[in-house]
Amino acid sequence: MDYHARRTARLTTVARWEQWHATLGYVRLALALGVIATFWFGGWAAWPWAAGVVAVFVATVAGHTRIIDARDRAQRAVDFYDRGLKRLAHQWPGHGDAGARFTPPTSATHLYADDLDIFGRGSAFELIGTCRTEAGQSTLAAWLLAPALPDEVQARQDAVRELIPQLDLRERLSVEGAVIGARLHPDHLRTWATAAPVLSSPVLRALVILAPVLFISAVIWRSQGGPAGVWELALILQLILAGVLRPRVLQVIHGVDSPSRDLDLLERTARIIEQTPFTSPKLQALQGMLRPGDHSTSPASTAVRRLSQLVALLASRRNVIFAPLSGVVLWASHLAFIIESWRRTHGHAVSGWVDAIGQFEALAALAGYAAEHPDFVFPTLTDGPPAHFSARALAHPLLPDTAVANDVALGGDGPVLLLVSGSNMSGKSTFLRTIGLTTVLAQLGAPVRASACTLSPLAIGASIRVLDSLQEGHSRFYAEILRLKHVVDLARASRGRMLFLLDEMLSGTNSHDRRHGAEGALRGLIALDAIGLATTHDLALGEIVTSLGRPAAQVHFSDVFDAGTLQFDYHLRPGPVRTSNALALMRSIGLEVDGQ
Repeated sequence: MDYHARRTARLTTVARWEQWHATLGYVRLALALGVIATFWFGGWAAWPWAAGVVAVFVATVAGHTRIIDARDRAQRAVDFYDRGLKRLAHQWPGHGDAGARFTPPTSATHLYADDLDIFGRGSAFELIGTCRTEAGQSTLAAWLLAPALPDEVQARQDAVRELIPQLDLRERLSVEGAVIGARLHPDHLRTWATAAPVLSSPVLRALVILAPVLFISAVIWRSQGGPAGVWELALILQLILAGVLRPRVLQVIHGVDSPSRDLDLLERTARIIEQTPFTSPKLQALQGMLRPGDHSTSPASTAVRRLSQLVALLASRRNVIFAPLSGVVLWASHLAFIIESWRRTHGHAVSGWVDAIGQFEALAALAGYAAEHPDFVFPTLTDGPPAHFSARALAHPLLPDTAVANDVALGGDGPVLLLVSGSNMSGKSTFLRTIGLTTVLAQLGAPVRASACTLSPLAIGASIRVLDSLQEGHSRFYAEILRLKHVVDLARASRGRMLFLLDEMLSGTNSHDRRHGAEGALRGLIALDAIGLATTHDLALGEIVTSLGRPAAQVHFSDVFDAGTLQFDYHLRPGPVRTSNALALMRSIGLEVDGQ
């Protein structure tokens, strides 16, 4: 990645514009003093010279504004590469959008978001979610929470491959997206665009045009000797019309107020997408949603710019100088009708525009992720059954470069169940999360951290991070069995096209009940044709592997306790674990325990 070189170039640009900014600041000060000096030495008779200096001052201000904008854009580009360098150095946790607002409300409504670190500090969303609009962030969050069908996954992969080398495009998206402080709120725009019409009567529209004309004509007629009372009558009629329309005009104004804050960002982002040539069907389809090919409808950026101009004209009624005239000509009423006309013409397309921008930004974020991890591979998604997952040199995508990779195969020619044993902190839970998050990314359309990966469409049911609930009155054991029920229900609903990830099954109860309960649950899941992994400290549970009637295997992670220090290699090995580090670990921190 040439992030360092590009960051240096953008810093040079910032410094150059900063110099211009400082110089023009002094020029503006000198021109302002020049106006004062002109009148001081030349008196009021020197006003033509003063006017010339003022004209130069105004032009300087306009140029200065453009220079400040250019400097700020270059600084935002520097920030873009700073964030990228943090990701490359694995210093990104806590420096991005954690996406906590997208976390499902309860674990019962989603069976892997909490367990696989989809959202939160150091999460998959924080690493991948470089989108600059809320529409893009919402789209990426939705993709992380629900797998796509194989055809859609392939289309996303093709789009991401095309976007990977387009670093300039990703920089522009980031720079433009950061121009506006507020996010692009898709719900606000959709709600406003599809709401019922407020002003649509052609009769009222004609009266709004006619009333100011009559009033101004009456004033002119009266000033030229016309009869008394004519302009007063015209004014009364206009006030009555304004009063009748006022509630609906205010409804239009208030309705467009919240969405209008996102218009600049929507326009800028749409224009970037419209003007970039693409070859992949997915990107072309998104571009087509913004830029109709038949020219019967304006491109999204043009239509949005028109609406933005109308909103700006509407806001001009608050200008102290223009306010009296705006009242005379029913300025707000005119613009309310025009805005409503815009909504009738384009409102049906706004939701599609927002969706297209959201999907494009999400794909660009995946492309950035892929570009920053060139050794990751795009998995092959096959349309099973049976359910299967296999990967070579698989490692957790959220861990540093030092993460240890392992091979894994489930379903197909491999075992339908891997029973994973190992001592404390040996890597069992991380291994489950690695497979789970890889499956999420694979069905998202993103590359995965492996040398090869193949899988069938898989629903994911995880029970890794399960806690008791004081508010709901649930014990740890009750929370576990409740989650286990949801996992079994998902396996039944998905007809076996499911991956289950069960960490320390039923650890909240005694060994006898844990042994029989875990065995029964695993038999039930396998009978439903699901595939998965379960970790355990209970070596007796390993007997289930030989009695399932379906291919299953035991694997383990080992450790070495040497000179009071635990050492792990995190390599997956066949068979059950034969050692335990619990007592040694307790002694190493000063706890007095009996036992050999």
